[in-house]
Amino acid sequence: MLILALDTTTSAGSCALVGDGRLVREEASDPTRPQAARLPGELAALLERAGVALADIDAYAAGVGPGSFTGLRVGIATMQGVATAMRKPLFGVSALDALARIAAVSRVATWVDAWRGEVYAALYENGRELEPPTVSRPEVMLGPLTNRETCFTGDGAARYCDVIRRTLGDRARFTEPIAPLLAGPMGEIAFEAWQAGHRPAPDAIRPLYVRRPDAELARDLPDPPRGSRRS
Repeated sequence: MLILALDTTTSAGSCALVGDGRLVREEASDPTRPQAARLPGELAALLERAGVALADIDAYAAGVGPGSFTGLRVGIATMQGVATAMRKPLFGVSALDALARIAAVSRVATWVDAWRGEVYAALYENGRELEPPTVSRPEVMLGPLTNRETCFTGDGAARYCDVIRRTLGDRARFTEPIAPLLAGPMGEIAFEAWQAGHRPAPDAIRPLYVRRPDAELARDLPDPPRGSRRS
C-alpha cells in the first residue's frame, strides 16, 4: 500500500513516499523556488527516483497547516488535482501532529514559524494533544512551560531557540534536527487513518488556519477618516 505525501506548510517543504506505513523515500523541496513553480514536478521526480508509477499510488496526503496561506493553497490544490484525477483518497494532516510524531517524547511543544515575530504552536504529552493550535509571540507561549522539562521541535523552535533557552534554561530540550522534514510522518499518519478504514474524498480536505488570512483582517478594519489614506 503506497501513499504519496506532500508538505508545503513551511517555506522548505518536502515530499515523501510511504509504503505499508514505512518511509520509502523523502526529499526536501527547493526553497529557492516558489512552491507553485516546483509543483507538481517535484512529486513526479520523487516517483521516478523511487521507481514508482503514479498508477501505483493508493492514497495521497497533504499538510493542511498551520503555515503559509499561499503554501497551503498551492499544496492542497496540487494534491486535490492529482487525487481527483486518479480517483484516490486524500488525507489532510496537521503539521503540528507530524512534528509531535517525529519527536516521540513524553512532552513536546511543536512550533511552526508564523512570521511577524510569532509561532504556531501546540503542546503534546504521550502523543495526546494537551493544548490546541494557537498563534502568539514565543515569550507568551513559553509562560506556561517554565516549570517542566519540555522538548521543542519545528522551524519555529529553530528560529527562536535562543529565546527558549534563555527562558527555560536546562528545562529546554530540542529534537535533532530541530526542524525535520514533515512529508514522511504525514504519510505515516495517513497510513494509520487508512488502516482505520478512512477513505476521505479529495474535496473534503480543509486547511488549518490558526491565524485569519490578511485579506480577511483587512476587510474588518474600520474605514479611514474621509480625506485620509490607509497605509
